[in-house]
Amino acid sequence: MMSRFVSLNRLAQSLAVGLVLGLTLAGCDSQEETKAPEPEPTEQTAQPDGMVLTPAAFTDLPGWQNDDMVGTVQAVWRSCTRLLALKPDKDVGSGSLQSVASDWVQACTALDALKAEQNPDLIRSFFETYFQPFAAKDAADGEATDADQGLFTGYFEAELHGSRVKDETFKTPLYARPEDLITVDLGQFDEKLKGKGVVGQVQNGRLVPYLERGPIEAGALAGRGLELLWIDDPVDVFLLQVQGSGRVILPDGNVVQVGFAAHNGRGYQSIGRWLIDQGELKAHEASWDGIRGWIEKHPDRASDLFAYNPRFIFFRLLDGDGPIGAEGVALTPERSMAVDTRYIPLGMPLWLDTVRPGGSKEPMQRLMVAQDKGGAIKGVVRGDFFWGYGDKALAEAGRMKSSGRYFLLLPNPLADRVKATS
Repeated sequence: MMSRFVSLNRLAQSLAVGLVLGLTLAGCDSQEETKAPEPEPTEQTAQPDGMVLTPAAFTDLPGWQNDDMVGTVQAVWRSCTRLLALKPDKDVGSGSLQSVASDWVQACTALDALKAEQNPDLIRSFFETYFQPFAAKDAADGEATDADQGLFTGYFEAELHGSRVKDETFKTPLYARPEDLITVDLGQFDEKLKGKGVVGQVQNGRLVPYLERGPIEAGALAGRGLELLWIDDPVDVFLLQVQGSGRVILPDGNVVQVGFAAHNGRGYQSIGRWLIDQGELKAHEASWDGIRGWIEKHPDRASDLFAYNPRFIFFRLLDGDGPIGAEGVALTPERSMAVDTRYIPLGMPLWLDTVRPGGSKEPMQRLMVAQDKGGAIKGVVRGDFFWGYGDKALAEAGRMKSSGRYFLLLPNPLADRVKATS
């Protein structure tokens, strides 16, 4: 009984990360932003979709000499394994920054010899040799003095308890992707729609929206053999869907990794916001303790509350290390970051200049890699910091709402093209 009580406390903190943080970002909470120092002014290079890149020197990167970068080598190498397997002319860029796989060959080939390197100076020398830094900001910010200030939040890998078979304890399913779920890349039909898509199902020869969360949780997909695992708590399943990936601990102690497979095409809605709008909770009560307390008082309305968020996530079983990010490689705790891929290509090293979570002014400056994306991660300078899993990761992710900036480290061929076209 005591162990379950502890687990519930952890879940309370966990769901606060996924749900209440959304309220915080929407303006229900205010937090003083700590401004990062600005780089020396240099000639600016504007990109077509709103990103401005300013060439910089490595000496302009605050804290560059202090990061050991060892964890980043593993993260970058994971991206390199994907990039080296592609055809040289394969587009791996974004709307703002066009890049092809061949841009990365020289750096990734050299990194192969450093995969197990523990010497920070050698690692730092590698990046200084094969990459060039550029400060990033939104062109819409113009000449504003704090135009390089962005927002950095945190996320973590959820941890659940489940079983491969359904019983009286484990009875909430994790579903695999249904065979009738169709994803359409609209860019294949119109170049202007590149990067946009729709999700649905075919009925009577027409593509229509897929089922919302409410009907799915009410059993619309039952009996189709889509159940991957069975979980002991529907609240945990909701959390997992917010986070997108997680670890499921089985009764025998073994751990199964599950990751995002698809979504139903519906937009995300915050249930905490709904409770406030309906007058069920006041803004200051919308911590997860408040939300969980509301659910415990109104168990007959829990299904309706969850159904307010129509977005539903389908999962797949994963082999190997950690959760898999949008790039298709395992994420590295405290080195992987989710970004807006309209501006930042996946696989791009980023020098992060921000402060530690919880209102601290202690600098947090380190080399990260863009390896994931998220529906709420929108903007040129906007990142979601992956903390890993466990109590520390949960706590850090829940507290993180830090202002700051980042520098893109472009591989030399790409950096030279960007400078040449400025």
